[in-house]
Amino acid sequence: MTGFELSEEYQDLSDTVRDFADNVVAPVSAKHDEEHSFPYEVVKQMADMGLFGLPFPEEFGGMGGDYFALALALEQLGRVDQSVAITLEAGVSLGAMPVYRFGTDAQKQEWLPMLASGQALAGFGLTEPEAGSDAGGTKTHARREDGHWVINGNKEFITNSGTDITRLVTVTAVTGQQERPDGSIKKDISTILVPTGTPGFKAEKAYNKVGWNASDTHPLTLKDVRVPEENLLGTEGRGYANFLSILDEGRIAIAALATGAAQGCVDQSVKYARERRAFGREIGKYQAISFKIARMEARAHTARLAYYDAAARMLAGKPFKTQAAIAKMVAGEAAMDNARDATQVFGGYGFINEFTVARHYRDSKILEVGEGTTEVQLMLIARELGL
Repeated sequence: MTGFELSEEYQDLSDTVRDFADNVVAPVSAKHDEEHSFPYEVVKQMADMGLFGLPFPEEFGGMGGDYFALALALEQLGRVDQSVAITLEAGVSLGAMPVYRFGTDAQKQEWLPMLASGQALAGFGLTEPEAGSDAGGTKTHARREDGHWVINGNKEFITNSGTDITRLVTVTAVTGQQERPDGSIKKDISTILVPTGTPGFKAEKAYNKVGWNASDTHPLTLKDVRVPEENLLGTEGRGYANFLSILDEGRIAIAALATGAAQGCVDQSVKYARERRAFGREIGKYQAISFKIARMEARAHTARLAYYDAAARMLAGKPFKTQAAIAKMVAGEAAMDNARDATQVFGGYGFINEFTVARHYRDSKILEVGEGTTEVQLMLIARELGL
């Protein structure tokens, strides 16, 4: 990426994924949304394209690309189907990326090739019934016993945790505690790799969600789950800090997905406004409609610039935490605002689920919640300002 102009390589990738989204993903989106079914056939084709391996080195079965390449793919998928886009985003940034960033050589060799190839999916088990934005409230705990970790606890809202190809979930667990000088207790939170076939690990019944209906999301129960001590991911007690760094990167990916959703609403609205006629002419000729769509385009454009900037800083090795928070917040709000306006442009048809804008209306709300709520992003931005 040079400035805000895409290189030929990046542009080719974006165009390829756009064609795939329009010609392969979009035609089956309504069906999977209505049936709440996981799109295995689409995921298989994404795997064959190498999308799950975009940011990983070739030595681990990846495509040798970078995080911005992943973001570009997510934007194009997010235009037509957020469920498919979040399956890729979570599979890479939450599933495989922690292993790549913090895993031992042995862990990388064992897990990354299958995850980067898309033959298997992984999830990240952070959120709990009483630990959402306050992830430090983690109650799942793990103790050492005879060379193993014994894990007990519950997780909530875990993406890609119960599919037929899910092979791994990385879970956060309290592995110790320390007393601070003021007498308060600090939890030592670690991350541990749990293969899904481990006895005591159970993906409970999938949620009946408002949106992202073709995305796989489950609560998890871990009851006396035993895994070898070497399944510790990274340094003991550093799991929470490591996960926060994964979230910083993930916010760029979510911002890209949200930008795609915002742009998808623009594209659909422009098309409809040119076709739909009322009172003798195309509705796009009326200023009330054209100005609404123009404002939608401005939101999508702003969101794109925000995530491009955050990604450029990340790739250059510069601090990007605040820029990622801004991008995630701006893009999430753009997606939700554009979905609302697109539904208004479509009128009654915008309330029919088979239309893309209706799905965006239901899907986009979670973009203001998942991987850090809007309020958390505001907190991070304000903190950077010294407030």
